[in-house]
Amino acid sequence: MTNLKPTSEPSVADSAELLAETSTETGRRPRAGWRMLLPTMTPWLAIGLGLIIAITLFGLIGPYFVGDPRAIRDMGLTGPSAEFWLGTTQTGQDVLAQLAYATRGSLQIGVIVGLLATALSAFFGIYGAYRGRIVDEAFSLFTNVFLVIPGLPLVIVISGFVPAESRGLWTIAIVLAITSWAGSARVLRAQTLSVRNRDYVAASQVSGERPWRVIVVEILPNLLPVIASQFVFAVIAAILGEAGLSFIGLGASNSSTLGTMLFYAQNGFALSLGAWWWFIPPGLIIALFGTGLSLVNFSIDEIINPKLKNLRLHRKRARRAARLERELAQATRRNGGVPTQTAKESAR
Repeated sequence: MTNLKPTSEPSVADSAELLAETSTETGRRPRAGWRMLLPTMTPWLAIGLGLIIAITLFGLIGPYFVGDPRAIRDMGLTGPSAEFWLGTTQTGQDVLAQLAYATRGSLQIGVIVGLLATALSAFFGIYGAYRGRIVDEAFSLFTNVFLVIPGLPLVIVISGFVPAESRGLWTIAIVLAITSWAGSARVLRAQTLSVRNRDYVAASQVSGERPWRVIVVEILPNLLPVIASQFVFAVIAAILGEAGLSFIGLGASNSSTLGTMLFYAQNGFALSLGAWWWFIPPGLIIALFGTGLSLVNFSIDEIINPKLKNLRLHRKRARRAARLERELAQATRRNGGVPTQTAKESAR
């Protein structure tokens, strides 16, 4: 039987043909149109979406089903029980209630930073590359300045100069967004320079279309997978950055986040006192949410780089061919060395 494993790395041009062949073999129609911009559902993508949806629902709906996270009781550092599922803090506060409100706060910061950083990177990367000449040079110089400055020290310095009473969710979000957009802008600039020279963009320019319409209608749809990937990465970086700032005491002082929970657990000597229920849940939420976003980001990478999808489809066809070979060999042995008609049809 012919070996279906690829002898070389599949090319980008074979992506549509290979997808159509695999869809025909499995009895499903190939995806067309805008659905090609969506990642293919895989077990890893399903796990990632499940983690994201579960943690998001917990942060959005959980605060309505728990008590006051600031209520002080005369039962400090009690372990998980039927009354308090995740135990209490040193001052008797319910850890589960704090976790629900903190998850909501961290999600808010992640979404705000993701939107702001993506908007800044799209403006400086896409608009500057499309306009070209002095605009592109000025935007590139401005972007390079932010790339040269170390991100974490800059965040610490800016947060340190902001008064503690003024450090809310929006303040921390703006600080994180200002220091995290430059790298994405460089990627979008390179992609825009490639798309800008294509025929359909030149045709729109010759027909007299306005620059903003050319960018929105002709260029932006080709960059949506890259922008989506950068948004996911910005959300992950924002949640981790906020947790790091809060852990060293420079986070949102008047808001509850997962980082502030870790900060108060550290100050309350939770680790040395063995109060694992105080610091493990917020750390686990951060880890699981980051894992979910990373799995989704890996699936978006298949759209940005068709070679990844081609490789997965080739592996799927190779596994199917190997399975048919085993079935043919088993049927041949059962038939005394002569392949049956059913086995031959399956092999074909």
